[in-house]
Amino acid sequence: MTIYLRADRAVFRFSGPDAHKLLNDVVTGHVPSEDNGMAAWWALLSPQGKVLAEGLAGYAEDAIWLDVHQSVADDFFKRMKMYRLRAQVVIDDLRESHRVGFTPDDEAGFVSHHYKTDQIDLGRRVIAPADAAVDWVQDDAPYHRERIRAGIPQLGPDFGPNEVFAHDLGMDILDGIDFVKGCYVGQEVVSRMKHRGTARRRPVLISATTAAPGTPVVANGREAGVIGQVVDGATTAIVRLDRITDPQGVTVDGSPVTISLPAWATYQFGDAVAEE
Repeated sequence: MTIYLRADRAVFRFSGPDAHKLLNDVVTGHVPSEDNGMAAWWALLSPQGKVLAEGLAGYAEDAIWLDVHQSVADDFFKRMKMYRLRAQVVIDDLRESHRVGFTPDDEAGFVSHHYKTDQIDLGRRVIAPADAAVDWVQDDAPYHRERIRAGIPQLGPDFGPNEVFAHDLGMDILDGIDFVKGCYVGQEVVSRMKHRGTARRRPVLISATTAAPGTPVVANGREAGVIGQVVDGATTAIVRLDRITDPQGVTVDGSPVTISLPAWATYQFGDAVAEE
């Protein structure tokens, strides 16, 4: 079994009688309440609906384990302690004591959860004490290669906090949003975008580029978005679909690229939506 260290991830453990209710009332996703071996994608939004943090949540050892990008860990921890109020929840910051890894294998030991939906399969997220992770492969390229191939942008490598909406990431399609549960932070914006069909930007796949993250995607002489982290010449980009009317004419850093839709996409190039 090979586990690849994801050194840019921070771990938080939520436990106590009100842990599930707290998370369910604050983040977008289907927060697990039992150990079913599965991980759920979620995001913490601003009141204006922008993504402040995102990651996976899995239940194990009577607690819910979440990971976020290190760059937003302090803000995430601060906000969750604020939302906790008088709830019976213990929030453990495990940044110093635990590490996050990725494995494509079926079994991983430690605290591990399979991230799979009807549309994608991204292997297992693994969480272990730091001393147990010393033998993990110190390279997260295999993980990023898989999630880029699947068309999944990630906060940190691809975009920053408070820059994109949950719909921009395809979270509404990939089970990152629970549309049945009650209110959570930013829920009004998410619901409005769903019911009015006002998601203008969506993830796409781009290959045949060596440009730096943040380089504009240009179509018909106009910027349509920017690319994220590049692995083996491939990357994701969150683009304005209405500006990609000719996929054959898209360039990045002045060079032609190949642009395509993720296999799970329910949208098309050239899609336009009504103004809100």
